[in-house]
Amino acid sequence: MPDIVMRSLREEDAAAVLDAHLRNRAYLAPFEPPRSESFFTLDGQRDRMRSIVARERAGELATRAMIRGDRVVGYASFADLTPSPRCGATIGYWVDPGEQGRGLATAAVADLLVIAADRGVHRMEAATAPTNTGSQKVLTKNGFVHYGTAHSHLFLNGAWQDSHLFERILNDDPPGT
Repeated sequence: MPDIVMRSLREEDAAAVLDAHLRNRAYLAPFEPPRSESFFTLDGQRDRMRSIVARERAGELATRAMIRGDRVVGYASFADLTPSPRCGATIGYWVDPGEQGRGLATAAVADLLVIAADRGVHRMEAATAPTNTGSQKVLTKNGFVHYGTAHSHLFLNGAWQDSHLFERILNDDPPGT
């Protein structure tokens, strides 16, 4: 993947992220929460980038934008960090349909797992739509195991949806070590 750069999001990425969301709006709709119209504006993405960058600097999340040239073609992050005694986080990602099957999400998730382990995260979780076998493959390639199904788990695409739940234990270190 020498033509793809993976890095944290920056404030100046707002226009490229907006373009990515506009290009992928219909594709992502079934997998994402309802978005306000302001999300699909440059000002909305500028505000979002400022928030993401600040939260990343504070250690509340980590991001990986997948960039080809000047286009964002995917995004991965972990967030929802919970302190001891759980020491967990949740990971999510998406890749532009035209870029799928190249290992981008698998590489981004692997990178984020290293960052999470370095930050003392013990357990990483992910949820996928039951029909999203591509996302499930990304997780299993990264050592996640399916441990159940959460019924009516997320309100997406106008209805409560089930989710397949995955987990990966990153380490067995006690909290704070």
